[in-house]
Amino acid sequence: MIRGVIVMNDQGKPRLVKFYDYQTVEKQQELIRRIYGVLCNRAENVSNFIQADSICGPDTQLVYKTYATLYFVFIFDSSENELAMLDLMQVFVETLDKCFSNVCELDIVFNFNKYSSVQQLIWQVYTILDEIILGGQVLETSSAEVVKAVAEISKLEKASNTTMLVPKSIPGWQSR
Repeated sequence: MIRGVIVMNDQGKPRLVKFYDYQTVEKQQELIRRIYGVLCNRAENVSNFIQADSICGPDTQLVYKTYATLYFVFIFDSSENELAMLDLMQVFVETLDKCFSNVCELDIVFNFNKYSSVQQLIWQVYTILDEIILGGQVLETSSAEVVKAVAEISKLEKASNTTMLVPKSIPGWQSR
């Protein structure tokens, strides 16, 4: 089972945090600090896989990858394959790239040209993640399918936010 996904910058500031088993906010912050402490002290020529029993509890592993200034970290147990997790991370990054056109940390934090609010941008990122992983289980491994699903969800969201005008000539519409 996937236990969590964390995206943090190279200064240790979390940009996306999603845990699939309950963690208090304090515990989440402690885990992020400890994971960052391990990642920033690792040499560049070592494996991206970490046995994380001492950080996240028994039977826990981390896989991470650095893209520009961001660390993408997946926390999972031994029921998941390490290489499959690395591949899933790649699917997540590719999907973000397709949806946001070469997204980087500065785009996420400062550039909201395409989005009417920070909440809409955050909603979009979490929607992408939820289309890939739900409840700690892998749902989709095709970046193209995730992009299609997110586009459909966005379309439905926009449609539900528009006001439907019902002509007065339709009998009985007010009594519904």
